[in-house]
Amino acid sequence: MALLLSSAGTAVAQSPLRVRVRDARTHLPLPGVTITIPDLKLGTATDVVGQATLPGLPAGRHRAVFSSLGYTPRTLSLVLPQPTTEPLVVELAASAAAIEEVVVTATRTNSRIEDQPERIEVLGEEEMREEGGIKPGNIASLLGDIAGTQVQPTSPTTGNADLRIQGLQGQYTQILRDGLPLYGGFAGSFGLLAIPPLDLRQVELLKGSNSTLYGGGAIGGLVNLVSKTPTLGTPQFTATLNQTTLRETNLTGFAAQRGARWGYSFFGGLTQQQAVDVDGDGFVDMPRVRSLTLHPRLFYYPTAHSQLAVGYTGTFDNRQGGDQTVLRDGPDPALGHAYFVTNTSQRHTLDAVYTQDSLGAGRLTLKGTGTSFNRTVTTNTVGFRAQQTSYYTEASYLHPLGQRHTLVVGLNANGEQLRAAAGSPTPLRSPYTYATLGAFAQDDWHPAARLNVQAGFRLDRHTAYGTFPLPRLAILYKLTDALTARLNGGLGYRVPVPYVNSLDEREYPQIQPLKGLRAETSQGLNGDLNYQRVIPGFDDEGESLVISLNQSFFYTHLQHPLVLPDGTAGSGTYLPGSGPLIWQNAAAPVVTQGLETYLRLRVDETELYLGYVFTDARRQYDPVNPHLELAARHKFAAVGTVEVTDNFGAGLEASYTGQQYRADGTPTPGYPILAALLRYRLGPWTLVLNGENLLDYRQTRQEQVVLPPAGNPVFRELWAPVEGRVVNLSLNWRFGSTGF
Repeated sequence: MALLLSSAGTAVAQSPLRVRVRDARTHLPLPGVTITIPDLKLGTATDVVGQATLPGLPAGRHRAVFSSLGYTPRTLSLVLPQPTTEPLVVELAASAAAIEEVVVTATRTNSRIEDQPERIEVLGEEEMREEGGIKPGNIASLLGDIAGTQVQPTSPTTGNADLRIQGLQGQYTQILRDGLPLYGGFAGSFGLLAIPPLDLRQVELLKGSNSTLYGGGAIGGLVNLVSKTPTLGTPQFTATLNQTTLRETNLTGFAAQRGARWGYSFFGGLTQQQAVDVDGDGFVDMPRVRSLTLHPRLFYYPTAHSQLAVGYTGTFDNRQGGDQTVLRDGPDPALGHAYFVTNTSQRHTLDAVYTQDSLGAGRLTLKGTGTSFNRTVTTNTVGFRAQQTSYYTEASYLHPLGQRHTLVVGLNANGEQLRAAAGSPTPLRSPYTYATLGAFAQDDWHPAARLNVQAGFRLDRHTAYGTFPLPRLAILYKLTDALTARLNGGLGYRVPVPYVNSLDEREYPQIQPLKGLRAETSQGLNGDLNYQRVIPGFDDEGESLVISLNQSFFYTHLQHPLVLPDGTAGSGTYLPGSGPLIWQNAAAPVVTQGLETYLRLRVDETELYLGYVFTDARRQYDPVNPHLELAARHKFAAVGTVEVTDNFGAGLEASYTGQQYRADGTPTPGYPILAALLRYRLGPWTLVLNGENLLDYRQTRQEQVVLPPAGNPVFRELWAPVEGRVVNLSLNWRFGSTGF
């Protein structure tokens, strides 16, 4: 029988199947695409340049199935032998339902995250949805949950906060919206508090120096916020109502729809927070807030390979903090009730992005944005009005070179101007006008199937601080199918700006003009080992167990750090009558280094996450108090989520923030945070009950934050929460598909 079958097989003509698979939108090769011939029970996968060969197939018609994570499967009926020896070109279209957690845009190549030679953390729509039920007003707490990041409150009266990455202060983090710079300098005030999660498809976090990609400012890292977009033929409508025990109310809504040529999306969000004095010291810990955010976008699709998106973002925010009696009844100086602070701001942003995917087998991208930010500050001692305008324009072109290179080149121009508004009660002493012209190039090189090398270079010319060459190199090597090693490093810079979030509003008029300063420059290095294994058929229902284990390290050397006379970069400790404040370059660098470890186990919708971060951040210019202020040395985190039934889910989160150091070198105690969530879904409705800081840990339980004199108080640095336990209940309604 064996001889008979063997002779019959050789009697049938044999033909190879040669294919080249690429992305239907970008025309870039797709590695790792699975190709199967179901009737023959044969299969293979494409190599690093998107090519594959199935040898020895019988002549005739066969059905071939092409599939890849993040792309819509495609089935073709093929006839063998092929008419030519050239590979058959097969294009796969991105799947909106699957691609959002695996494709990143901040790298300029819109690549799968597992193919990137630098570590990128992506929070997809599932996380956006969860956060929309927990904190629908902003994404501050969401970013603080990522390993290696820390959301640092900077004001006990207005609730402002910064995002620290790998120990560095918030001014060294760059925030983008759809690849366009969102905030800068003075306009960074209340930035994180004005971004609702319902408006976002995903958040991409790149740690370490990334100035080569987007210019100055990204020394600690960058955050790219990716907006939701409409889906062809599927309308999307969703709304959320939220109420907290600390008297915060949120109402947010999103709508999107697309036809063959036109589409739109619209987000609107309203936040109302009543003033709350949690610790009973007479000063509010939660400011009175009235905030409105609007974000409409219009989409035009002139061809199948081009798109124009034009949008407007408007944020209107009013915050009042200080003495609770003053906020409620007005000032009474005779009884010592005088201090208050009011921040009124308006941010107007226009942006446009045009992409053309069929220009010379490459992709042309043109984008630009302009922002006007107006802020009025009034306290019982000072008052000022200021305006910052900024712009950013860019043209870039992506083009594959052969089978192993993908080149991106581009030019950009950006600038900003800060000035006091007409009629300001107190003039700002340090206005400025900056402009930068930059050119960049980046090459993704695949010299071997398991090796990816990404090299980039940027040259920026700044009108005030000179020229900055910024090289960058990143390497990925797949040691095995489950184990990957990555190493990347680069240079960065940040030009001086006079006003940062950690300053008290009363200090702004004391800041003197910037004179004789150098730009801050940095060298950064990041690396990691990542192990991922999938164990099929793990539970009784046949679901797979996904194990992810990551060990990484980071190092940043910051030269010429900008400090104030007390030796800090704005500690947030205001001293009445402290006199003029003059920024200066420190004589020695700031060095941050550390380790990150996390383990993630996932079976379907059940997940367990364990993480630890060690950070050693030192200011070498201060041998007496070398520890960088408010950089947590140890941080532990554990998160568990489970889908009990198809409708009911629960989650538990615990963290421990270790010792920090104040600006004067004194240590703070470590503290735990515990949170829990219950979620119930029924049709288009989702009800969420969430509790944050269930142990009610507050800095005000350990020490007094507000110090006399009451009419012009001094505030200690904030190293722990002051709002205490918060419970919220939210109701979400959704119609159509939003990608969840």
